[in-house]
Amino acid sequence: MHARTRHSGFTLIEILVVLVVVGLLAALAVMTMGGSSREREMENEVRELYLLMQTAAEQAILNNTELGLILEDEGYRFVAWEDRSGEWKEPAEHMFRMRSFPEWITVTEYIESDTPRLASEEDELRPDVVFFSSGETTPFELEFLVGRDDSRMHTIASDGFSPLEWHHPGSERGEDE
Repeated sequence: MHARTRHSGFTLIEILVVLVVVGLLAALAVMTMGGSSREREMENEVRELYLLMQTAAEQAILNNTELGLILEDEGYRFVAWEDRSGEWKEPAEHMFRMRSFPEWITVTEYIESDTPRLASEEDELRPDVVFFSSGETTPFELEFLVGRDDSRMHTIASDGFSPLEWHHPGSERGEDE
C-alpha cells in the first residue's frame, strides 16, 4: 500500500490566471495615469519652453544683456543682442539652440506690438519677446493646444513686469507654477 503524499503548490492554470489579472491591472493603471501621450508630450514641450524662458530672463539680468525669443512656424529659438554690432546674434549657449514643436501642437501668440524690441533696420532675427537686462520683458501670451481642443490649453504669459506665468488646463489665471 502506497501512502499518497500530498504536494502543495500552484498549478500552471492558477499561475496563468494571476498573471492575466496582474497584466490587466497594470494596463488599467497605465491608461488612467495622466491622459493621452500627446497631452503629456505637449506638457513636456511647454515646460521646456517655460524653463528656457525663465533661464533667458535670469541670464539677461545676470549678464547685463538682452536676450530674445523668436517664434517661427516650425519652432522657436533664442537670440542675444550685441551692443558692438547693434544686431541680434545666435547665442553661444547650447541650451538656447533652435527647437521645434511637434506638428500637432498649435501655438497662438499674442504679443504687445508697440514695445521696444532693439531691432536694427534690416534684421531678420528681430525677436518676438525680449528679456531685458532690467528684468522686464515684452508683454506676451502664448497659447498651446493639441489640435483645436481648447479644454487642454496651456498658456505662458507675462505683463512685462511680473515674472512669467504658466497656466495649466483647468488652473485659474491667478495661479503661478
